Amino acid sequence: MRDPYTVLGVARSASEAEIKSAFRKLAKKYHPDANGDDAGASARFNEANQAYEILGDKEKRGQFDRGEIDADGKPKFQGFSGFGGGSGAGGSSPFGSGTSSGGSFDFRNGADFAGADSIFGDFFDQTFGGKRGARSGFNAARNTPAKGEDINATLKVRLEDVVSDAKVEAIFPNGKRLAIRLPEGVEDGQVIRLRGQGQPAVFAGGPAGDALVTISFADHSRFSVSGRDLLLEQDVDLETAVLGGRVTIETLDGRVATKIQPWTTSGRTLRLRGKGLTRKDGGRGDILVTLSIALPAEPMPELVAMFEKRRDGLGDA
Repeated sequence: MRDPYTVLGVARSASEAEIKSAFRKLAKKYHPDANGDDAGASARFNEANQAYEILGDKEKRGQFDRGEIDADGKPKFQGFSGFGGGSGAGGSSPFGSGTSSGGSFDFRNGADFAGADSIFGDFFDQTFGGKRGARSGFNAARNTPAKGEDINATLKVRLEDVVSDAKVEAIFPNGKRLAIRLPEGVEDGQVIRLRGQGQPAVFAGGPAGDALVTISFADHSRFSVSGRDLLLEQDVDLETAVLGGRVTIETLDGRVATKIQPWTTSGRTLRLRGKGLTRKDGGRGDILVTLSIALPAEPMPELVAMFEKRRDGLGDA
């Protein structure tokens, strides 16, 4: 894969918020639901998600920046330190100058070249899990069985599922069903990779592919989403707005009673801390409740009379 910073279009000094914002824009632009059968958009969408898997994770981002993992999140081989002299006529080449002096390999000498192949054989046997004496060296890497194909599914989740510890079920086009637990701070459009849950390898001994689950937040009847906060409009009866009192708010995981100050006007916003969506750090966002004064369902004669008297009095003045 390309450099994840290039994929998301951000600088290496970008903040977490800038990285998240760039990912959201790309995910929205190239989401499969919005691009039909456009294979190019699907590829860009998967590429953006893979880049965010690295840059959206503080630990993985640090490993990538230090050169410990590559753009696919796989460990990098750090070089053949100790091979050759590392100095002299060979310069910085790991194999020296191409002569037999100073411990370097002489690729013109059959015996020395065989020794080099033996060392490469040991290295590739260890790296690719081979056994000494069987398919050693570059041959082992070349003959490693191909990985099975990945499978994809889009999973609609309720906001209640995001804050719950319960598993949700993803159903794939091939009929496969997987129960998964959503990670803390899961975002709309995020792709969850379930390694080894895809199609089996074509040839025996090969690793299975992965299952890629795209998370899509279902619309909620009461809440709208703003980052990790939830926005809610709440009616308040006229009596409570004038005299003050308590209003019961239905949150994603239960009811909460909050106090309303006397003489509260429409448009005032209350904050219910820790009742929003989960964050990656284990905490939760808030619910922002905007109050709206609601008149009684039926006219109240005494209330109407009071305001008529007040209006007539002001008219006489």
